[in-house]
Amino acid sequence: MIKHRYLPMTEQDQKEMLDVVGVSSIDELFEDIPEQVRFKGMYDIKPAKSEAALMKELAQLAAKNKDTASYTSFLGAGVYNHYKPVIVDHVISRSEFYTAYTPYQPEISQGELQAIFEFQTMIAELTGMELANSSLYDGGTALAEAGMLAAGHTRRKKIIVSEAVHPEYRDVVKTYADGQSIEVVTAPQKDGVTDYEALQQLMDSDTAAVMVQYPNFFGQIEDIQPIGELAHEHKALFVVSANPLALGILTPPGKLGADICVGDAQPFGIAESFGGPHCGYFAVTKKLMRKVPGRLVGETVDGEGRRGYVLTLQAREQHIRRDKATSNICSNQALLALAASVAMTALGKQGMREMALQNIAKTRYAKEAFEQAGFEVVYQGAHFNEIVVNTKQDVTAMNKALLEKGIIGGFDLARVDERFVNHVLLAVTELRTKEEIDALVAEMGALHA
Repeated sequence: MIKHRYLPMTEQDQKEMLDVVGVSSIDELFEDIPEQVRFKGMYDIKPAKSEAALMKELAQLAAKNKDTASYTSFLGAGVYNHYKPVIVDHVISRSEFYTAYTPYQPEISQGELQAIFEFQTMIAELTGMELANSSLYDGGTALAEAGMLAAGHTRRKKIIVSEAVHPEYRDVVKTYADGQSIEVVTAPQKDGVTDYEALQQLMDSDTAAVMVQYPNFFGQIEDIQPIGELAHEHKALFVVSANPLALGILTPPGKLGADICVGDAQPFGIAESFGGPHCGYFAVTKKLMRKVPGRLVGETVDGEGRRGYVLTLQAREQHIRRDKATSNICSNQALLALAASVAMTALGKQGMREMALQNIAKTRYAKEAFEQAGFEVVYQGAHFNEIVVNTKQDVTAMNKALLEKGIIGGFDLARVDERFVNHVLLAVTELRTKEEIDALVAEMGALHA
């Protein structure tokens, strides 16, 4: 049994390695680097400490964190404080999962392959799509990959993205599109949802895809079916970025005409982790199966008729010629996809529905509480998880004051749009209690008074 967290290299180890390499000193290893460019000074780092002193210092630094375990969080904007079943960490902490690499050899990777297959199956069922891939980096990159797939499939060079889509997701789409010389056009939002009339004016014969979010960045639940029909009238693909938890109660995008449904599985058993890493999902109709970025795991039988799992379609540059690859920068998040799968399994269909309903009910309660306290809740349509509140005060200063009261405030919308000065995006998940919501309303009211 190893008793030490860190096993240092001894002088004898160093000498033996140098002997094998065939040099007499560490300096000799760097002889090929010109003397004039070598660093000669001392690094500006603290002197080494003993393990005990170092652990104490790190613990003191960690104690300065304001985390959701000890603070009440109303911060969302794409990353949420949700219930995580205890079993999630138990399963993903098993060494056969957290040390696993790409399962290229099915004969020794059946557990990992089956876990990915289960993730694909659950995502496909949840989104109402015909198939899903093994995951992508996160929701933003999944949306960008959807745009590139649409452009390649339609051989068109224009993507229309709703202004009600997460601003960071839109930025990622623009970054991907720039390298492919694809134009990204923003369809304006009106009253918190995509402006349908403005979208109609933007559609043309060069439009590859129309992208919307469901529920959108402002928490509004858009009527996306007419948008999909409009896209299809112009022979463009309809791409929906969906919160998977909301799909526990809302009609799946696949039943509303979506050709591609993407999103982030973070609401299912994945911690906020200061913004990542998370787990993007990517689901499509069968007609797009061979153009999906990343990997697909399939189920088969071996020579003796026993069930088995294999990598079925692999459209990455490691597997095929680089110029033929669907994407050269996609990858999957197998461990976090497993976490999402475990969480979905633990919750079950009824548990997921109940969790989604609680998000709706508690957000509704928060909306009414703010209105009764004299605040303006900007958008009045159907909403999930989030609302936009006019604080009538500087949001940064307000959030700083709330933090002193043990409350993590919402997202300052002025950071992404100057039209939203003094407006905050507040997230209310199933974890928030009536008392916590009432305390937030009271504290914000006291600060405004």
